[in-house]
Amino acid sequence: MDLHIESRQDACIFSVGFTAAQILGILCIALAATWTGSYLGGFAWQSNPPLQFNYHPLFMVIGMVFFYGDAIMVFRVLRNERKKLLKLIHGGLQALAFVFTVVALKAVFDSHNLPKKPFPNMYSLHSWLGLATVLLFCLQFVCGFVAFLFPGLVQIWRSRYLPLHVFFGLAIFVMAIATCLAGITEKLVFKLGFGYSLLPAEGVIANLLGVSLVVLGILVVYLVSSPRFRRQPLPEEDVLRLEPHSPVN
Repeated sequence: MDLHIESRQDACIFSVGFTAAQILGILCIALAATWTGSYLGGFAWQSNPPLQFNYHPLFMVIGMVFFYGDAIMVFRVLRNERKKLLKLIHGGLQALAFVFTVVALKAVFDSHNLPKKPFPNMYSLHSWLGLATVLLFCLQFVCGFVAFLFPGLVQIWRSRYLPLHVFFGLAIFVMAIATCLAGITEKLVFKLGFGYSLLPAEGVIANLLGVSLVVLGILVVYLVSSPRFRRQPLPEEDVLRLEPHSPVN
């Protein structure tokens, strides 16, 4: 992993950080599964809309946090692989994130619309942030596909778009974390009311989920934004960069 990192110390720090991020990501999924499975009643589909809702927080954590976070880090984790392969892995992980997000959105809208007394949609801060995050994610996915996988696009346009792609990729990830925190708080207040102040076991689990999400978000942003861990081009990629009008491979 450390062929193109300045020092073995940096390589060790990155390896530890990435391992910690994976452990935190799995912990977030486990906490979300425990909360929704043990304290919110478990899972069902349209036959039981309140339980169908429980797919929403779990699948959003899996998709927009775990898979999306890994997609962001893939270029630095597999730094010695050819960029074409990295693009495919990056896009594949984002496609997985998209699938989980779609199912999560289906679950939450069904849980609001299917009961005999439907619940209103899209009124809370959480829902507004969530909609903005998902729309930006979809736009980022399409723009990234066109810029980096669509054949025939000249290298100079890819180079100009890349900084924006990196910036918005991190911004959307941070927005996803913030949206999760807003959703966790909203659900706890609705379900527990004033009982939340007594810090029951459910509140502890959900709070730990929120803290884990924040720590994971900080760690991913650090690993991706720190110049010391930046992926250096492979020799054959350096040759390609000398041809500014060549199409992206």
